[in-house]
Amino acid sequence: MDYNYPYFYTDTICNFAHLLSDDNLKMIIINSLKFLVDQKLIEVYGYVIMPNHIHLIWNMLKLNGKESPAASFTKFTAHQFRKYLLVNSPMLINQYRSQKNDRVFQFWKRDPLAIPLSKESIWIQKLDYIHDNPIKEKWNLCKYPEDYKWSSANFYETGIDQFKILTHFRD
Repeated sequence: MDYNYPYFYTDTICNFAHLLSDDNLKMIIINSLKFLVDQKLIEVYGYVIMPNHIHLIWNMLKLNGKESPAASFTKFTAHQFRKYLLVNSPMLINQYRSQKNDRVFQFWKRDPLAIPLSKESIWIQKLDYIHDNPIKEKWNLCKYPEDYKWSSANFYETGIDQFKILTHFRD
């Protein structure tokens, strides 16, 4: 991903496991995004945290030391997931053991999807897609997109940014 350019980004939990059904793990994602926003490393324009994947519309502004904000995000969240599971679900953590030599655990699948957003019509289409995810029949997590706590839909409906991580895509 290039810097100072918006992307639609999707990252998925390994084996499509529903790890993110736990709200505590969702908060790890929110807190990681908040840290990166507060450090002025990223801007987040839209998001949804689903049981086994996340969608973001974001813009990486600069490196976080020697690594990209995307790498910092996945590395930090994986470490925090591990710490949380070791204490709260030690049996569950075994399903995330890696066979690779460079890691003990792997929570995120390799090669997340990143699509550059070049036109406003594409932004709106992707925001609608993100916001409609929780109401899709497959998930049925809520009746209306703005009712889903783990999404930016309510922000675009009311202007209220519950977690203080969002920038309106027109700003």
